[in-house]
Amino acid sequence: MLDCKGRCCAVVGGGAVAERKVNSLLAASADVTVISPEVTQGLRQLVMEGRIRWISREYAAGDLAGAFLVYAATSSPDVNGAVIDEAERMGALANAAGGSKPGSFISPSVLRRGRLVIAVSTSGAGPALAAEICDRLEEEYGPEYEEYLEWMYRMRSSIKRQVTRPETRQRLLMKAAKLEVLDDIRKGTFEPWDTEQIKQWIANNQEES
Repeated sequence: MLDCKGRCCAVVGGGAVAERKVNSLLAASADVTVISPEVTQGLRQLVMEGRIRWISREYAAGDLAGAFLVYAATSSPDVNGAVIDEAERMGALANAAGGSKPGSFISPSVLRRGRLVIAVSTSGAGPALAAEICDRLEEEYGPEYEEYLEWMYRMRSSIKRQVTRPETRQRLLMKAAKLEVLDDIRKGTFEPWDTEQIKQWIANNQEES
């Protein structure tokens, strides 16, 4: 997974594919510029919210100066090819949604549930299949995983702070993973643990280890 936080990224195109690319970049905390004479309503909303910049015209040579990563997502294979050529000349990572030049990296379909990130790729053979698989994974890994992994993160961080012996840490982490927290979240009966509850659980179970 690329670290795009705070990096300048460009998306050439303003359709549904471009919108998906923009949203994936925003999820990675990238600094996003869209280049297209027209954009989707979703992209317009992001512009109004100040979350992305929009250059409202056709792509022109020189538009990619300073970009770390570029997506070519227009309906024109020729334009996409020109975008890829410029990006590669400038040393930027590049990916094209269509055309004879796929670019320097493959963009997987991504499922995000807070700290959980699952990427699915068919190595360019069938992007639609990757998206379909991702849709299936969305059903299996529902929004409850976001809350569960936040709880696990707090538990793990607290165990690392409070426990010095590696073998004891490992036993506590395994015990925490066996708790029925995920099931409780799904049932709507889970009550978030405060710092004192986590500390007490660690103390009680550390003594048993």
